[in-house]
Amino acid sequence: MENNPIIYSDFPDPDVIRVDDTYYMISTTMHFMPGGVILRSYDLVHWEIFTYVYDSLDDTPGQRLEGAAAVYGKGMWAATLRRHKGIFYVCFVANDTKKTYLYTSKDITGPWKKQNIEGFYHDCSLLFDDDDRIYIVYGNAEIKLTELKADLSGPKPDGLHRTIIKDSPGVRLGYEGSHIYKMNGIYYVFLIHWLADGSKRRVEACFCAKSLEGEFTGGDVFDDDIGFQNAGVAQGGIVDTPDGDWYAMLFQDHGAVGRIPVLLPIRWENGFPIFGADKKTPLYIEPKSTRPDYKYRPLTGDDAFDYEPDENGTVHLKEFWQWNHTPDNSLWSMTEKPGAFRLYSDKLCVNIVQAKNTLTQRMTGPACEMIVTVDGSGLKDGDYAGICALQGCYGFIALTKASGKNYLVMTAKEMDPQESTWGEPGGDQKPGKEFERLPVTDDRITLKIRADFKDGIDEAEFYYLDKTKWNKLGITHKLYFRLDHFVGCRVGLFLYSTMAAGGRADFDHFAYRTEGA
Repeated sequence: MENNPIIYSDFPDPDVIRVDDTYYMISTTMHFMPGGVILRSYDLVHWEIFTYVYDSLDDTPGQRLEGAAAVYGKGMWAATLRRHKGIFYVCFVANDTKKTYLYTSKDITGPWKKQNIEGFYHDCSLLFDDDDRIYIVYGNAEIKLTELKADLSGPKPDGLHRTIIKDSPGVRLGYEGSHIYKMNGIYYVFLIHWLADGSKRRVEACFCAKSLEGEFTGGDVFDDDIGFQNAGVAQGGIVDTPDGDWYAMLFQDHGAVGRIPVLLPIRWENGFPIFGADKKTPLYIEPKSTRPDYKYRPLTGDDAFDYEPDENGTVHLKEFWQWNHTPDNSLWSMTEKPGAFRLYSDKLCVNIVQAKNTLTQRMTGPACEMIVTVDGSGLKDGDYAGICALQGCYGFIALTKASGKNYLVMTAKEMDPQESTWGEPGGDQKPGKEFERLPVTDDRITLKIRADFKDGIDEAEFYYLDKTKWNKLGITHKLYFRLDHFVGCRVGLFLYSTMAAGGRADFDHFAYRTEGA
């Protein structure tokens, strides 16, 4: 039975380390909060969400979704995860603030200390050398190496700074996604690029040198798409097992579900890595587990919203939930109505992507369905509350109110033929298109989304429960992976107002089902 790709969900730009018998993997979380997700595993195949590095980043207007401001498609990208002399290090850039962030902690679960590194280091990777000098490798097309101060506050005056690798002219996307390691006295830099030879897919490359001042030599080491739409497997970290085996944790662009992790074995020939099995992705892979009987928590899941606050009055959500941006904690509650997630609105929105406090989980392939019951008794005219497929070309089914009467609507944003296929990062300033409206008498209604990602179908359908029968509302909506959000499609629970702020909605009995995994 196939198990590779190992996670059929959006966990891109992975970096992975091992501490004793435990593997930790960090992934890009963009604009979602909490951010800097770290997963845990004991076999490199099965993973659980273990912790997050930060609850909020810089709390800018865009990160808070103030007015029409937003940071969709920006935020935290491609972190490096390292452990050196008992300290964990997480370093990344945010493409809205144009800053480089460094978080440090003695414990992987925190608390994490935050600081900035002077400069902007795209797709960076940290190297702690044997002589206690510290370097950061980064860039696109031209890969640079910069020596940092001992406190990692910025470049070291008179320290080493040089271009170590340059891509060939004419490539579709130059070298990036740097990961640097030192093993047996050799420095290795792993990269990706997109060739311009007609294949137009990610390819993994590796360069090595005996000295950081010396010449880095190498080239492409892995080129495979696992038979999926010419989408290459590349970019990520490498890690060894306690038994001395080596693996690479890379990812593959997999349509609207997102960028999904792929695990490859590595063998070494004359000090150079050979990726995959016969240079292909093994469809089944089984590294030795360090804790064979361990039971992993699911990466997605149900929620009855029956939370109890801790001794400080804080509610801790299940680890699979993330907010679409930095939440406004005055506008949501898990305790005000027991057994329900309550949302309030405080501004007017043009569409769903401007809505504060949309509570999200990653969607999962090959197919998944998500169900929730919505109570719209607190809605005002012009409010929308429901469940969505959250991405640039979003779709949703929701309760709304007009002239004091309740309606059920299915609304979506379709691909604009005049717009770039990839879109532009930032916020959408146009309303979606309503495809069907149905009068309803009840304030409570149960809604469902079913998403199909098998073989790149990338479609979502929207349903409501009529007694015991599920009825479809609106169209079968096409989903896309685009740069405007730059993440895989998510399910979201939302409320937004178009006429008057201050409306209220309650959500209960959230259920998540994965099909065909």
